Amino acid sequence: MDGHSFQMHTMPAVYVLETQMPKDMINSVNDYMDEYKHDKNKQSLANTLVGQIDKGEQLLLDHNDKRMVEYNNFICNLGAEYINHFSASGNSLKGNKQVQIDETWSVHSYDGDYNPIHDHGTKTLMGISTTAWTKVPPQIGSVNAQSPTYSLYNESGHSDGCISFQYGQVSVIDSERLKPAQSFVMTPEVGKLLVFPSWLQHMVYPFKGEGERRTIASNLNCWDVQQPSPKEVQ
Repeated sequence: MDGHSFQMHTMPAVYVLETQMPKDMINSVNDYMDEYKHDKNKQSLANTLVGQIDKGEQLLLDHNDKRMVEYNNFICNLGAEYINHFSASGNSLKGNKQVQIDETWSVHSYDGDYNPIHDHGTKTLMGISTTAWTKVPPQIGSVNAQSPTYSLYNESGHSDGCISFQYGQVSVIDSERLKPAQSFVMTPEVGKLLVFPSWLQHMVYPFKGEGERRTIASNLNCWDVQQPSPKEVQ
């Protein structure tokens, strides 16, 4: 092909933003969740979330608590960054958006607890979801999902406690058919935070052994910013 130019078009199926929560933010939200777990007025979300959390809990958090302020600002700013990246990548949007927290909740998982495949809903058509880990048992992630030694064979347990995202049909022969991956697995790490569109289906595998796998998650509404009419413009 010497001297012959060509262009390869990449057509992404989804964008997922990954970042790290600051340590003081992790400590702050953990302090709040530790206290809230023992609050007699805590609100369970077991009736609205699909998590099969038998030994742990799924709790609606008060995102107006002062210990949540830094977290709230952090994820709303990340939501705005996500939308900006989506737009800058050649995807047209109808007007500007304002990002606002819909709900924030915690999932306290123990041995055998898991989340079947699901997606999230928001009050707005455009919705963004976040998930982050503030506690992870040491046996989870002994081999990271991004490691070349990651494998599901020989009962490896490498996916135990991991989150898996799926956005298409998957086959073991996909690469031989030149079909890009339609799913990916992320290994939980304390402070790791992911931002993704609320329609993206995902699941969480169970893990074995002692310890708590603690997740803080949020849904973000993306409201249309109302432009002032010509009469309102000063």
